[in-house]
Amino acid sequence: MTAQSAVMSALDVLVAGGGIGGVASALAAARAGCAVRLYERAPMFSEVGAGIQLGPNATRILQAWGLGDALRAVAAFPERLCVRNASSGGTLGVLPLGKHMQACYGAPYATIHRADIHGLLVRALAQQADVHVNLGQALAGFSDDGRAVTVTVGQSTRVEGDVLIGADGLWSSVRQQLLADEPPRMTGYLAYRALLRQSALPERLRSTEVTAWLGRRLHVIQYPVRCGEWMNVVVIVQGAPPEDAQSWDHGAHAEDLQRVMGNTCAPLRELISAAPDASVNEYAWRLWALADRAPVEQAEQMARGLVVLLGDAAHPMRPFLAQGAGMAIEDAAGLAHALTMDAVDVPTRLRRYALARWQRCARVQSRSIRNGQIFHSTGLVRLGRDMSIKFLGARLLDVPWLYSHSGWTPR
Repeated sequence: MTAQSAVMSALDVLVAGGGIGGVASALAAARAGCAVRLYERAPMFSEVGAGIQLGPNATRILQAWGLGDALRAVAAFPERLCVRNASSGGTLGVLPLGKHMQACYGAPYATIHRADIHGLLVRALAQQADVHVNLGQALAGFSDDGRAVTVTVGQSTRVEGDVLIGADGLWSSVRQQLLADEPPRMTGYLAYRALLRQSALPERLRSTEVTAWLGRRLHVIQYPVRCGEWMNVVVIVQGAPPEDAQSWDHGAHAEDLQRVMGNTCAPLRELISAAPDASVNEYAWRLWALADRAPVEQAEQMARGLVVLLGDAAHPMRPFLAQGAGMAIEDAAGLAHALTMDAVDVPTRLRRYALARWQRCARVQSRSIRNGQIFHSTGLVRLGRDMSIKFLGARLLDVPWLYSHSGWTPR
């Protein structure tokens, strides 16, 4: 089918990447009536990583897709976010979540294991008609002649479609061919991640809320996942990346982390020390070097011709606003909406998706960068940060412009 004839009929959509963004975009496109073929280089679906946070902007979309019950079966729904001083242990401010988020934004704030959100999306995708998932098949390249986009899979297989969605992550090969821009940049941040069984922790260390510990040149985030049975702990420090920066996952020595945490308060050090005995995994701590790109500057960075970028392939961001997965889900919903615009040709639909998304994504990227600077501040800036959180509390910690968004802004 050509892009012109597709104006009045269902689209053939090709998706590169089987992570959260790729599966979400495939699901949204299928729900919009498209025929979908997804290509994932790995031989089986698996989500590396640990926990993620999903704000109401993302859970609202999942509910609209009929996944509210599936989400409740695997996620945790903390009642509050507590911000604490990592040095003194004192509470700086509190943001109600739970009923407050539901009342204000019509959707919950969830914390969930990456594998659980990925799994529920995969199961939902499997229930859609005219969807073909191809595992162990990597896209080697594509061509766009203005009438159709043709991808090369593996050594020689060629597949034609109306749209190609590049959802192949931070080191996206689709993006590299489409934009030919620079590789992702190292941010100077390192993330130590652990998953702990709450039942194996001393009772005083167990928690059902999100806690953010802000220190000097570091911060720690902890929250429940797996319906509260596990705790996700992330320690983000500043440092040089390991040699193989493209790898998500590196072994980490607990002793290195203990040295970094030396000047933090006793409860926080105790939690870090308890990780090896409570770890879900063989090795308690895994290390990630955090990379991103500069905020999106124009719509053309997200869509050109019959090819669009989505999620980390389009706008990788630092984790300091907890919106990486949320933005990918928003992208998927926005793209599906654009694909249904039968009155215009396919390139115009894709451009409208990009026009509706790029500024919001850029704003989230920029805010994430700024939050990292604030979280890790020192000296007078750090004192000002702590005083602001103490005096303003929830008014400062809530983000209405972010959480109230529906995922699509008509243009």
